[in-house]
Amino acid sequence: MATIPGTRPAVRLKRLLDFVDGTGREPSGLTYYLILGTTLALTAIGLLMVLSSSAVESIAEGESPFGLFLKQGLFAVVGIVLMLVLSRFPVARFKKLAWPAVGISLLLLLLVFTPLGQDVNGNRNWIKLPGGMTAQPSEAAKLGLSLWMASVLARKGPMLSQWKHAVVPVLFPVGALVVGLVLLGNDLGTAMIILLIVAGTLFIAGVPMKFFGIAGSGVGALVLLAALTNSNRLSRITMWMDQSCDDTTGLNMQSCNGLFALASGGWWGVGLGQSRQKYSWIPEAHNDYIFAIIGEELGLLGTLVVVALFGILAIAVVRTVLRQQDPFVRILAGAIMVWIIGQAFVNIGVVTGLLPVIGVPLPFISYGGSALTLTLSAVGVLLSFARSAGKAGRRQPVGTSG
Repeated sequence: MATIPGTRPAVRLKRLLDFVDGTGREPSGLTYYLILGTTLALTAIGLLMVLSSSAVESIAEGESPFGLFLKQGLFAVVGIVLMLVLSRFPVARFKKLAWPAVGISLLLLLLVFTPLGQDVNGNRNWIKLPGGMTAQPSEAAKLGLSLWMASVLARKGPMLSQWKHAVVPVLFPVGALVVGLVLLGNDLGTAMIILLIVAGTLFIAGVPMKFFGIAGSGVGALVLLAALTNSNRLSRITMWMDQSCDDTTGLNMQSCNGLFALASGGWWGVGLGQSRQKYSWIPEAHNDYIFAIIGEELGLLGTLVVVALFGILAIAVVRTVLRQQDPFVRILAGAIMVWIIGQAFVNIGVVTGLLPVIGVPLPFISYGGSALTLTLSAVGVLLSFARSAGKAGRRQPVGTSG
């Protein structure tokens, strides 16, 4: 039988879309293991690259080359344990945790402005813990706010077409308070990620698009004002628009040397541990600009593997969302996806010069105990939802759709 032209590509496209959708079939546990596998792989890559990118500067400062790696490894273990514990929680327990979570998040953000608060590189967004350790409350606020927004928006349901039931409860006062406290600590990058999470959550909840135009204009004006009233931020924006690397000793030192690292890596990289830019050419190479070190040491292939892993994680979360009927689960899973994938996109965009330099770490990979622990905890929530979807499918009678 002759094949109709264009039929085979159409069938392949349908199969791809069916795989992303994941509905209409008996759940096999694939989504659960996709989320778990990509998360563990990204975390392992992060630990490896933290060791590679931090060892040189640690030795130069007279410290152990394994110091930051061991700290990050400890937080990875704690985060994975929390992830596995949260993956066993029922959905009803997450609903009960929504208000306590956002309350604790606000309390931690307020502690930043007490004697417990600590400045790091001009940003006051850390609190001191016993034993000389520190924590970043804004990372906890991402998860706490996501839980709370999902709880509120799920209850609103059909009323979300009215601005007083959609925008007002989320932005005023809780959302605005969280963003305001983060901005008071001079952390514009984290504030923008939180705003991205809020916007993504509202979109996934089904808020009409007309509200986004109004709110977006206001938020854009506030971000512009925050940039214009700070000479350092304004200089970074103007240098980004100029795209010139004639002088690599000023504010554009980090961005230009990050591009040099990516360029020198080529297709296959210069070899693991062989980066030259990490020798104090890129400040905090193990943190916000660790993607540049990946590109230099592991080449384009290494960066594509990282991007592919984030893409697989996004597909797995979409499959989880589409399998769920509970609006709370759909909204919260979508909010976490916007948080992790959106932040990864912003970080990679900054390193590759597509966006101005803002202090946003790469999820799972950049050095930072608070970020790693809370992000892994958020993945635990996703695993719980993927698990519940699989159980619901297995309970269905034979012949029904999953």
